[in-house]
Amino acid sequence: MATLEIDACGLQCPGPIMQTFNAIKNLKDGDILKIKASDPGFENDIKTWCQRTGNALLNLYHEGKIIVAEIRKNASAKAVETKTSSDKNDKAIIVFSGDLDKAIAAFIIANGAAAMGRKVTLFFTFWGLNILRKPEKVSIKKDFLSKMFGAMMPRGSKKLKLSKMNMFGIGPKMIRYIMNKKNVSSLEDLIQQALKNGVRIVACNMSSDIMGITKDELIDGVELGGVASFIGAAEQSDTTLFI
Repeated sequence: MATLEIDACGLQCPGPIMQTFNAIKNLKDGDILKIKASDPGFENDIKTWCQRTGNALLNLYHEGKIIVAEIRKNASAKAVETKTSSDKNDKAIIVFSGDLDKAIAAFIIANGAAAMGRKVTLFFTFWGLNILRKPEKVSIKKDFLSKMFGAMMPRGSKKLKLSKMNMFGIGPKMIRYIMNKKNVSSLEDLIQQALKNGVRIVACNMSSDIMGITKDELIDGVELGGVASFIGAAEQSDTTLFI
């Protein structure tokens, strides 16, 4: 008998895995979670998630188009060891781009990794800093060049353009509409989920100074750091991405 049942139908990746992760956290060792999902990718994802987190996949089957997984929490078990000589499995991601589609990809990967129990560091530099800007104007004294930079760059995630098919701003609106229709979390929701899941978000201090962006203009939960902050995170990681 399942200790807890969750319906994650309608959610797209990484929603079902994040639901699984959050539910398992609150269960006791030996408890059983039953989760249903309609995302076709969940069938393979949940196999890998259980293998990498050490939880036991007791059953995996279909109810029509719905995928049902039954998982027993096994907190005392060790996750399967990687074939590399290192046991480090943190993830470090440099977000250089300020494009909407690339920002969405970065946060989906980050949330997916966090849902697998990994420590994730997102290091934002140059154009990527615009993703972290507050949408409202912050009253701060700046020199002329800093004001010019601020005026020319998008203020926050809702003003980002697409890397392809931007179409004078129509493209981003279409993508957001489709994401909402397909039950994919918006970029703003993904950012908040990442912060809630313990993803470390670091803004490059050097880039901030060059582009005239102050910490007060960044969303809450962001810390300032330099190259040493990123290198330190990268050295503890088995995966480093540049987006």
